[in-house]
Amino acid sequence: MSYAIIGFGKIGQALAQAFARNNIEVAVASRRPAEALAPQAQAIGPKVIAKSLGDALKAETIFLAVTFEQHGDVAKALPHWGGKTVIDAMNSQSPLEAMDGLLSSAFAAKAFTGARFVKGFNHLPAAKLAADPAVAGGHRVVFLSSDDADAIAPVADLARQLGFAPVSLGKLQEGGALVHARGPVWGPLIFQDLFKAAP
Repeated sequence: MSYAIIGFGKIGQALAQAFARNNIEVAVASRRPAEALAPQAQAIGPKVIAKSLGDALKAETIFLAVTFEQHGDVAKALPHWGGKTVIDAMNSQSPLEAMDGLLSSAFAAKAFTGARFVKGFNHLPAAKLAADPAVAGGHRVVFLSSDDADAIAPVADLARQLGFAPVSLGKLQEGGALVHARGPVWGPLIFQDLFKAAP
């Protein structure tokens, strides 16, 4: 399985640190050229590889860590997203009426035609996401939601590889609403730093 992180701000770098900590190769890309990202990527770890957007999007599993307003530009970079899993780590406080009454992930998913679209890794601040998730005899929780029932399991497997404890919330507009903003109001699970005890 190949992985990429699109967006290399605080959240993108935090995700890259999780991959580096577990010695899993990941491509990183942003609007900046690959050579501009390379020093930061190399500082995180040798398995974090700066690439152009086009090359990074060849990965099978892709994290969206751009600002919400940029997701459409990323979607347009490929003519079709079939066979790819897209993990939405974005947050948006745009009013629902600007998104056809949908929560942000359900709205963004429409742009990624054919992709398996999963909301995840978005509820933690960057500093918590970057930290070692093995804490106090357990693992830091990440919440996952998707309208594709088969999409959550492989993302949950990846979360475990990265050291997190995945918790499924179900569909985007149902349990997934707990990790979405509704306009200016954050969902009740956003910023909650929870841990799951090891079995």
